Order: sequence, then structure tokens, then C-alpha cells
Amino acid sequence: MRVLHRRDLLKAGAVAALGLGAAAARAEGRIRIAQQFGIGYLLLDVVRDRKLIEKQAKALGVPVVEVEWSSISGATAMNEALLAGSLDIVSAGVPPMLTMWDRTRGRQNVKAVAALGSLPNYLLSNNPQVRTLKDLGPKDRIAVPAAGVGFQSRVLQIEAARVFGRDNFKRLDELSVSLPHPDATAALIKGGSEINTHFSSAPFYYQALAANPAVHKVISSYDILGGPATFNVLYTTQKYRDENRLVYQAFYNALVEAEQFVKADKAAAADTFIRVQNSRLDPALVRRIVQDPENDFTVSPQRAQVYADELFKLGVLRNQAASWKDFFFEEAWRRPGS
Repeated sequence: MRVLHRRDLLKAGAVAALGLGAAAARAEGRIRIAQQFGIGYLLLDVVRDRKLIEKQAKALGVPVVEVEWSSISGATAMNEALLAGSLDIVSAGVPPMLTMWDRTRGRQNVKAVAALGSLPNYLLSNNPQVRTLKDLGPKDRIAVPAAGVGFQSRVLQIEAARVFGRDNFKRLDELSVSLPHPDATAALIKGGSEINTHFSSAPFYYQALAANPAVHKVISSYDILGGPATFNVLYTTQKYRDENRLVYQAFYNALVEAEQFVKADKAAAADTFIRVQNSRLDPALVRRIVQDPENDFTVSPQRAQVYADELFKLGVLRNQAASWKDFFFEEAWRRPGS
């Protein structure tokens, strides 16, 4: 699996544009997918490991499909690559996807393909004085992967608006710093640095809570959003979907089959993650995460509409979604969603 840098993706997009005619001729039968890192992308690991796209494509009459897998960190690089045409399917949290949906309406018409699961993020702190958002002071620093714009920051903005008032929804942005989850986790466990709070995803919050008794949960994304809610989604452009209907359907069917596999054999799913990601995590921890009832690896969106409603109220989104179906392609409508 390739790990692509932002400059490589943009260069690839330019090259693709020069050969647009040839690419269009062979479009049906090719799919380029990018995922980020972590157990939240388990369904994609299963799809890749079991070659489910190839299997489902054959069932739909496409005997050969070229599947390219890439790993990229961060929604910004994902979005640029998607719009440049160097990737077909990308993945990120619900808020970054909604921003793309909002900004490309009437042009590229980016929408979600499917959810990847409902997994909570925990706001953790090793400061014993921090028990609620109101306890965070000017000397506290909150580590998030993408300050101000990423999943964690947007969810904090939603809660800050509720706690401090809508005009102050960016109040916690002033305390936030961009830091990858592994680095933030290490800082929280060790203590003694300016990073004393971290909005953390799995497996990192499991590790931090187990390693340092001073680390405690302040609030979770589930608390903020009113219950289990989709963490990451896959999304693409209207053009790719329309020009690759069979491969697109095969990809969606593969995700559904992957969900069924995970739910039927969570131990095997955990082993798949370790194998595909070459993970050094303790296998017992991975199995614990996959089996945790808080984590639901499903393609069906949950509370996606909550993100859209709240971010529209805050002015982050210019367009209001009447339903979650407004920002998901219709293949996803056949399953329950919210």
C-alpha cells in the first residue's frame, strides 16, 4: 500500500488531466482508494484483505478491476487529491466531508459513499482540575489532529456553542494545537508538557487511560452528539460515481460484506487489522476495541444529520441539509440511516 505525500497527489492530478481521454476510456474497471490510519478504518482493511471489491465486481459482470490503495494522513490532502482527480474515493471525519459537500454543490457534487462506523472520541486530560469544558483555562492546551477544521475541533465547536454561547463557538480553538494522535498520547501519558488535554480516537484513548492513572475522560463525542454517531466516512465526486456505476456498486457491496464479516467474527476482524496494518499493538487490545459495544463498524450513518444541523447553525456550512440523504449518494439510502 502506497503512502502518498501531498505534492505527489497534486502532480498525479495534473498528469491525469493531460491524459483525460484515455483515462475515461478505461475508467470502468479502476478504483483508487485512500484511507487514513487507525482502527476506525477496519472495514477497509477487511475489504482489501479479502479482495471483496474484486469479488463483488465479478458478480456484477466486471471480470477485472484495478484496485489501488493509498494511505494519507489528514482531510486536507485527501480533499485536494480528490478534486485533482488523482484519487477516486477518500476518507475522513463527517465534518470535513460535509465541508466538501457544501463547497462543491453544483460543481463536483461531492457526497458520502458510506459510513465506516460509529466510534467515540474521548476528550482526555491529565490535569486534575479539568473535569468539564468550563475548567479549561488559558494555560491548558488541547491536542487535536487538525486544529480548527478537523473532526475533533468541529465537535468541540458544537459543544462550545452549547456551553459558552453560539458567538463563542471557537473559544476552544484558542487552546488547540495540531498534533498527531501518537505524539499527543505520548505527551499525555508522560505529563509535564504544555499538552495536558487531547481529543483522542481509538486506540489512543485506550492506551492513555491504561498507562497513566492521572488521565481521565472529560467528555466524549457521543455525549456531545447525543449518542452513537458516525466517526469516519468515505466520499467521492458525482462524476466518478456516474462514470463507474458498476465498480462503484461493487465497492459499496464490498463494504456491506465487510461489515457482515466484522459483526460475525470480531476476533478474525481484529487479526485482519493487525495483519493489514502491520500493527504493533497488543492483539488483546485490538480485540478489546473491536469487541467494545461502543464501537459499531457499520456502513450505515448514525447521527450524521446532527453534524450537518449544528455546523449549519454555526455558519460553518452555507447550505442546510434537509436530511442525511442530501449528502449521501443514493446507494446508501437502501439501509437505515440518520
